Amino acid sequence: MRNDFSKGVRGPVVPPPPGKTRITIRLDTDILDWYRDTVETAGGGNYQTMINDALRREMERKREPLEKIVRRVVREELARSKRPRGS
Repeated sequence: MRNDFSKGVRGPVVPPPPGKTRITIRLDTDILDWYRDTVETAGGGNYQTMINDALRREMERKREPLEKIVRRVVREELARSKRPRGS
């Protein structure tokens, strides 16, 4: 038995909410699988939102002034060097 789609009508494309843009993007399968699995393990959510949040964090991190990055790294290294060995 074949399906007859000759009288089918394509539904309307739902416009994205304000501030969002619909795009097509190619991602590595393992990356997409990781986000989907993470959402499923958490019991729900939206993997696209997680990807968007990760991209936003990277974007904001890149805006951090070099001086601030150097200060943070130096503080981290000083704290690490003060720990007793074997910690």
